[in-house]
Amino acid sequence: MASETSERLKVTSEIFDYFKKEAIDGSPGAVLTRYEFVYPSYMTSGEANKKMKAKDLPVSEKDSQTKKEGVVLIEQQSATIIDLVGEQVWRGALLLADFIFHHPEIFKNANILELASGVGLTSIVASMIVKKVLITDVDRGEIFSLIHRNFKRNKALVKAETLVKELDFDNHATIDENSESLKDISIILAADIIYNNHLTELFFKTVLRLMSEPPNKTLYVAQEKRYVFSFAFCYDYFLDRIEWLRSQNTSTINWTTEEVPIDFKQYFNYEKTQNLVLWKISAELK
Repeated sequence: MASETSERLKVTSEIFDYFKKEAIDGSPGAVLTRYEFVYPSYMTSGEANKKMKAKDLPVSEKDSQTKKEGVVLIEQQSATIIDLVGEQVWRGALLLADFIFHHPEIFKNANILELASGVGLTSIVASMIVKKVLITDVDRGEIFSLIHRNFKRNKALVKAETLVKELDFDNHATIDENSESLKDISIILAADIIYNNHLTELFFKTVLRLMSEPPNKTLYVAQEKRYVFSFAFCYDYFLDRIEWLRSQNTSTINWTTEEVPIDFKQYFNYEKTQNLVLWKISAELK
């Protein structure tokens, strides 16, 4: 949805009304939202069995399958101008969070980078499984203090080493400044970051720069195809830029790209629409 406010277009995430939330005193427009989820069984079965054995009780198959529920608490804005949409949670972030939960064999003990992290929900979920999370965004508005507050709220969930840094698609000097933190990254995440063609162009140039450096990297991009805020359909251009990427540095990189089926298990409660897509892009250095 969108509304005219102070002569600037403001937008609200399509999933804003799906979750329980409360206003934050002293912060106009800010809300604290509860993103409830069911823990993957591999995170809880051992814990449940240990408790049963400690009480000297038999462990049945039913006991092993007992569901444990959790919640990620996220401070976000109820509406923002387009330049600050990262201060809200969008559906792609939840799809990527589900994918992380569903594939511990990919993420366990990995060192990952999230681009355009926004309020940090996906990185918080990743931090429950991976070894290190480098959380990045452009230094605009209150995004960095917001990320820090959200990680503090969810400190009981966070198991990984976490770093919050600026990485600006339009200023690759910020990549150089983070070279030490980036040197062991093998997985890159991005969710709902494409909403105009100019940003898409900058994103893929940044991806090219990052994936041209060792070690070999895999990028997962979750996106919702939509007629976005400028009412220009950007997904076609997104696909065009994937093809552009595949043609770059081919003497030094073997590129592999594929659209990942999204019929994996859902751990967060939201509508998984047919417009959600997940792309996997891998770079193997020659």
